[in-house]
Amino acid sequence: MPYMPITESMFLIAESREHPMHVGGLQLFEPAPGDDDLAEQMFEKFQAQSEVHRLFRKRPASPVAVMGTVRWTYDKEVDLEYHVRRTVLPSPGRVRELLRYVSANHGALLDRHRPMWELHLIEGLTDGRVAMYTKIHHSLVDGVSALKLLEKTLSPDPDARAAYAPWDPQLFVPRSTPAPDEGESRSLLSEGFKVAGELVGFLPASARVGLRAVRDHNLMVPMQAPRTMFNVPIGGARRFAAEQWAAERLHAVASGLDITLNDVVMAMCSGALRSYLIDQNALPDEPLIAMMPVSLHAKDDDSAEGNAITAILANLATDQPDPERRLAAVVDSTRASKQVIRELSPLQAMGYGAVIAAPLAFSTVPGFVRMTPPPFNLIISNVAGPQHDLYWNGAKLDGVFPASIAMDGQALNITVTTTSDMVNFGVTGARAEVPSLQRILTHLDTALEELEKLSGPGSPGSH
Repeated sequence: MPYMPITESMFLIAESREHPMHVGGLQLFEPAPGDDDLAEQMFEKFQAQSEVHRLFRKRPASPVAVMGTVRWTYDKEVDLEYHVRRTVLPSPGRVRELLRYVSANHGALLDRHRPMWELHLIEGLTDGRVAMYTKIHHSLVDGVSALKLLEKTLSPDPDARAAYAPWDPQLFVPRSTPAPDEGESRSLLSEGFKVAGELVGFLPASARVGLRAVRDHNLMVPMQAPRTMFNVPIGGARRFAAEQWAAERLHAVASGLDITLNDVVMAMCSGALRSYLIDQNALPDEPLIAMMPVSLHAKDDDSAEGNAITAILANLATDQPDPERRLAAVVDSTRASKQVIRELSPLQAMGYGAVIAAPLAFSTVPGFVRMTPPPFNLIISNVAGPQHDLYWNGAKLDGVFPASIAMDGQALNITVTTTSDMVNFGVTGARAEVPSLQRILTHLDTALEELEKLSGPGSPGSH
C-alpha cells in the first residue's frame, strides 16, 4: 500500500458529512447533426470500458477510519454500474433543472469504501445537449489535473470517431517507473533528504515574506479578513450556479487596461461580491480577502493525478465603490502576492500555501469558526481549460463549468475555467448560508460591463 502524502491526506482529514471534499465539473456536449442518441453512445462506451486506470481504482486503505488517511490501496475491479449513472431531467428540461440536479448531488459524500469518483450522464435538456457531471475526491486530483483528464478523452477533430472513457488506461502517459500497486515502493529516504533540504531554505524564505509584508501594504497575509456572512458554520446541502461569457469580451478589457485575464476575472468577482453583499445588507467596512489557489504543475506536465498547488491572498477592495480604484487595488494586491511565489522553490511554495490554508484544518473543531477571525473570506480559482474546440465522437464540448468545495467558515467558492472562446464561472455555495446564490451571476455580468466602460468604447459589449 503506497504512502499518502499530506497534500492528499489533508482533504480526507478535513472531510465530514457537512463538508464533502470532492471537486466536480459540469460539461455540456452538443450532438453532431443527425446524432440523436449521444447519451446512449456515451453510456454504452463508459460501461464497456472495463479496463480501469489505477487512478480510478484508488481509495483509502482499510480500515478507512485508521489507515484511510495514511495509505492508499487499489481495487482490482471497479463496479461501473455504481460509478457511472444515467438520468433524465424532469420537464421542462431547462438549465435550471440541470443546475438543481447538480446542486443536489454535489452535497452528497463519495463512498470511501470504493474508488472515490462518480460520473453522471444527464439528458432531457430541451436544446438537445447532453450534460456530464463528474465528481472526484480532491485527494485524488486538483482542478488542473481534472481538466487535463477531461482533455485526454476528447479530440480536436470533429470528424474523429474515437471515443474514450476517462479511466481508459490508453489515455495516460506511460510511467518510467512501476506504479505503487505494481510492487515497487518509493524511496522514502531519498525523498526525505530532498524535503529536509527544502525545509532548511523555507525558514529564511519565510522571513523574507514577512519583511515584504511589512514593507508592501499590497501584500495580504492571513487573518486580515473581516468577518462576513460567508465565514460561518455551514450545513451539508449545496447550491450550484453557472454561467459563461465570451472570452473575447474579457480579453478586450485586459488589453484595453493593460492587465491580465485573471485580473479581469478577479475584478468581476470583486464587483459582484460587493453588489451581492449590499443586496443582503451585509457588506463589511473592510475589504474582502480572497484565497487564490495557484497551480505548480509544469506546463509540460501531462500527468492527471495528485495535487501540486499553493495559494496566495488577494485584496478584493469591496469597500471601494469606484470600479477603477477597486480594479487598481485588486491588481496591485495579486501582483504582490504572485511575486512572492516566484521567489520560492516549488516545495517552499507549497509550504507557503499550506500556512495560508492551515486554519481550514481546524474549521470542524467546535467553536473554532465562530471564535477566531477568518483567514480569508472565500476561495476564487481560475483554471486554464482547453484552448481549442474539442469533441467526443463528433459531439462538441459546449461548456466546462467547475463545481468546487464549500466548508465551515468558507460558505462560498467561485471557480473559473477559461477556454479559447469562453470564460466559464461555477459558483458553489452552502445552500442555507448563501441565499439567492444565482444573483451573483447577474452581478458578475454587471461588473464586466463596468470594466468594459473603463477599457474604452472599442470593447465588445461596451456601450
